[in-house]
Amino acid sequence: MAGVNPFSTPYKLDLLPRIFPYHRRARRGLFSEGELVYYGPMPSYYGIGEILRVSDRYIVVDFRGTGQFGVHEDTLAPEYLIRIPISRFQLL
Repeated sequence: MAGVNPFSTPYKLDLLPRIFPYHRRARRGLFSEGELVYYGPMPSYYGIGEILRVSDRYIVVDFRGTGQFGVHEDTLAPEYLIRIPISRFQLL
């Protein structure tokens, strides 16, 4: 399709702060299935995703292709994921 940016997303990912792994905000609590999260170091890469499964060391997230990389599902360590507060999500 001409004129369509393949990396565009309906979300305003620039509103999400960059939070690097092992920062205190990246180590908060436990994650659970159904929570909305983003990839802290660079929100635009993966976009916004929903947690599908949580194991002892990794979290499976469905990003639905919302970021620049077009990732639909990936497994990440929890220190790379940041929760999206409900108040912030409404702005996105």
